[in-house]
Amino acid sequence: MINKASVNQARSLYYGFLSKMFVFTIDKNRFKGILEAINVMIANPLDENSAEALKELKQLYLEEGEGVLIQEYDDIFHNPSYRVVRNTASYYDEGLESGRKQLEVKNFLAKTRIRRDEKHFKENEDSVGFILTFMHDIIELILSNQREYDTLAHCLFTEIINPFIDEFIVNVYEHPKARAYKAVAIVMNAFIAFERLYFEVAQPPFREKNRVARAQPLEVVSGAEARRRAENKAKRDADKAAKKLTSHA
Repeated sequence: MINKASVNQARSLYYGFLSKMFVFTIDKNRFKGILEAINVMIANPLDENSAEALKELKQLYLEEGEGVLIQEYDDIFHNPSYRVVRNTASYYDEGLESGRKQLEVKNFLAKTRIRRDEKHFKENEDSVGFILTFMHDIIELILSNQREYDTLAHCLFTEIINPFIDEFIVNVYEHPKARAYKAVAIVMNAFIAFERLYFEVAQPPFREKNRVARAQPLEVVSGAEARRRAENKAKRDADKAAKKLTSHA
């Protein structure tokens, strides 16, 4: 069982990092602190797959700077030349924006002193960026010994985040313009798995509304992990071929 008090600081770091990745803003300090957060997560990874993804993300960031994140964000979420990834809980719940999930998040907000800063948050309250930021702020309140927010955090994850986040992650991961954001999706996937352990909730069945259903959910893996698996498969295939040749000799 997870010692929840001991991991809240790390959870705050992950939510803070992911919120920067998915909040729409023109603030020039949009990605301030990103490299420092990546370095901390690389030093203390959730698993090997996300560690490799973080290294790939860091390399891209060092080589191309914030521009790679800004351009990919625009291509993934706003550029109509590509398949735009929807980023609200209401869309994944009902297939439309500004639905009941937005109202539910507003109701959660009403139970706190936290409010949407319209100068920085241009999107709905149930957008991924806002939800992640909201959870980050709740964890910060819990860290300041306001434990009454524990229940709210549990409800926000189980009722808002958990039901749709897998499909969102897959959509980002599969986007043809995602390079840095493919790595971000891998990190997010690993973190959501951790959060399910933290809140003791199950992963919901994978679903794709109005799409051709997959035989099974897509596995989100880093480039390094994919190469490792390909090499292992090639080795196994070569071994099988060698055994067949031996048996026919």
